[in-house]
Amino acid sequence: MTTRRPAKRPADRTVTGPQNKPGNKPGERPGDAPPIETPFPMKQTSTEGSLNLPGRKLDYRAVTGWISLRKIHKPVAHIFHTAYLAKEGKSDRPLTFVFNGGPGAASAYLHMGALGPQRVVFGESGSLPQPPTTVVDNRETWLAFTDLVFIDPVGTGFSRALKPEKGPGKEPSGAEPGAKPETDDPKENPEFWDVEKDLQSLGEFISRFLSAHHRWTAPIFIAGESYGGFRVAKMARMLQERHGVGLCGSILISPAIELESLSGTDYDLTYWVELFPSLAATAWCHRRALGIPGSASLDRVLAEAEAFAKNELPRLLVQGAALAERERTKLVERMGSLCGLPAELLDRAGGRITSTLFCRKLLREQRRLCGHYDASITTTDPFPDRDNYEGPDPTLFSIDRLFTAAINHQLRSNLGVETDLEYRLLSMDVNESWKDSGSKHVFQKLTGAMDDLRYGMSLNEHMKVFIAHGYFDLVTPYFSSRRLIDLMKLTPAQREHLVTANYKGGHMFYSWDESRARFASDGTRFYAAATGKR
Repeated sequence: MTTRRPAKRPADRTVTGPQNKPGNKPGERPGDAPPIETPFPMKQTSTEGSLNLPGRKLDYRAVTGWISLRKIHKPVAHIFHTAYLAKEGKSDRPLTFVFNGGPGAASAYLHMGALGPQRVVFGESGSLPQPPTTVVDNRETWLAFTDLVFIDPVGTGFSRALKPEKGPGKEPSGAEPGAKPETDDPKENPEFWDVEKDLQSLGEFISRFLSAHHRWTAPIFIAGESYGGFRVAKMARMLQERHGVGLCGSILISPAIELESLSGTDYDLTYWVELFPSLAATAWCHRRALGIPGSASLDRVLAEAEAFAKNELPRLLVQGAALAERERTKLVERMGSLCGLPAELLDRAGGRITSTLFCRKLLREQRRLCGHYDASITTTDPFPDRDNYEGPDPTLFSIDRLFTAAINHQLRSNLGVETDLEYRLLSMDVNESWKDSGSKHVFQKLTGAMDDLRYGMSLNEHMKVFIAHGYFDLVTPYFSSRRLIDLMKLTPAQREHLVTANYKGGHMFYSWDESRARFASDGTRFYAAATGKR
């Protein structure tokens, strides 16, 4: 069981202005500066807890609060965070900054699903339990080997942007009495819904946190999931180059590294090649890989699917109608035997099978839909007579009820956060308004992050990199990272610093009990290697 009690609070500090200043309110002393009003209460909380881990007891302090981002010394946004700091008293204890992706997602997924000291309960293999939500102590928490800071980027969680000034002489929101309310309206304050500005805001937050908590000399790590992995790859360069934050390690969880590869067309290859092994893994999971014996292991299926994706599939994708009919028939039949779809369907599609089509067709005769984010999870198709996928995806939005309840319980009940703000688990307003101000021309390709990761590994040749995926993830497939790594042109020494791991499960593979335990074990070894404590 976890026990908590309020931590001792430091004595209040009073900022004083010129002496004998008139106009003090009742209760204020002469010379006190007027209190700074903010759009919403921003009270920091500090509680203490303990966690029984295998073989030991871990005592920690949990701190929540907001850190203000500033522009020319004026607040422009308030970023909410939750920090778990072990009370072991070691000055060299690692410190990890954690965020999710979206863009528009709060950090609750990694916070309450994998890394934090408490977690939400899933079924053993990631299935959704019936309500109500259950939160338990997390025996696989990464707090066992690193302090953790969960960051909610602007517009997510309890983090809010402030209304911009409207003209000369106007007071900035949050800086003086009469402050205006917060806003996340992209039309009113689009500054933070941008690739570069988002990275800058996270970099500023990390610098301010290190200063506030006197942790500049700690071994520092960053970890991000999905688009958060894109952020990590970018920040592996930016944090070190612009903010002077040296990194011991960067962890990319189900990352979207090169955005060009997230979708496909009739005229390219990358998306289709990278997705296929995950389609085969899903077919194996549902016993639909007809060309593979039922007793075959997942490893065998993946080996055959990867070989097909690298060799035969590109021939089908490149040559299209120019491919001889006999060879085309042979290829689509082999493809169907691996991914569980009819050869006729694959032939009509020219081998280009989207995740949506696959999720609808694989188990259609059973009236089941597969999830995009974890295709091992299924739900009933409410519209079996319709052509398109119109039912609920059993992943992502279907799990909102679990993480919304879990994070609100953790913050409000366990950690004592008092606020009327809604905790925004996933803001589609932020997601749909995302821009890339660095893209100057329509012909410029989508932004990628692998070059920044390569640059960061050369900028700091001691930094280690850990990339993790779930086999049944059809959104950011594991084979994408494997292919990109092979194209990074790393030296043998650099390649030793980059480790990968793949797990049963999907985008949030840690919802599987077995995978979460393996992930924590792999994380323990990674941190030991990255800090020189093998």
